[in-house]
Amino acid sequence: MKLDLGTAGTLAVALTLALAACGPKEDPQAAAQAAAQVAAEKETIAEAKAKEFDDAFARKDWKLARGYGDSLQMDYPQSAAAKRIQPQLDEARAHIRGEEDARRMAALWAYQVQPMTGGAQVSAAIYSKDEVETDGGAKHPVRLIFRDHPEWGKSAYLVLEAGDFNCYAGCKVQVKSDDGAAKAMDASRPKTDEAIAMFIEDERALWRRAKGAKSLEITFPVKAGGTRTAVFETGGVDAGKLPKWN
Repeated sequence: MKLDLGTAGTLAVALTLALAACGPKEDPQAAAQAAAQVAAEKETIAEAKAKEFDDAFARKDWKLARGYGDSLQMDYPQSAAAKRIQPQLDEARAHIRGEEDARRMAALWAYQVQPMTGGAQVSAAIYSKDEVETDGGAKHPVRLIFRDHPEWGKSAYLVLEAGDFNCYAGCKVQVKSDDGAAKAMDASRPKTDEAIAMFIEDERALWRRAKGAKSLEITFPVKAGGTRTAVFETGGVDAGKLPKWN
């Protein structure tokens, strides 16, 4: 009997399928065991990474801990180890943010020591966080200065770049530390053109507030009318630079 090529091809395919159907089937239990083994291996590696994180966290090496923690979260995000370290990883990140903010605030301060007759003038100065409009025109930063002079003693004062204080006969300024209540303090503007400066009379109380808070807010009267408020991020002050104030 003659068999055409088309019929022969169809029979070959059918025979191949039949043989495949008769072959061994995948064992579901073996597949599950293999998957479980892979998962266990991943957990073992994840735990090793978590151990590195734990050790760095215990040493308070926050940057190294964050590095290990971030690596674990990236490579094995669904692992039990990644979930376990999450609270500590958040804490390490918070510490790093705090340290970065502390360095930033420390850099806001400028310190000077000027030798002069009778000793040295020592000062610590900081500019306001934001510029302030003090003369009805452009905005300028306000400067807060703490000074220890060998002849004149200790003083704390604000300095403007434009406009003037409305305080020649004496006035009150409102001083607020962080989120605390504002406190009125006596102030005065000396009759001099050397600088647009206004002294805050209780300089020691102002210093205590400045070094004890992250932020100091001072509201003062200006000749242009009304009051203005300057905010100073004082939390990074190095109190050791003015040793006689402490």
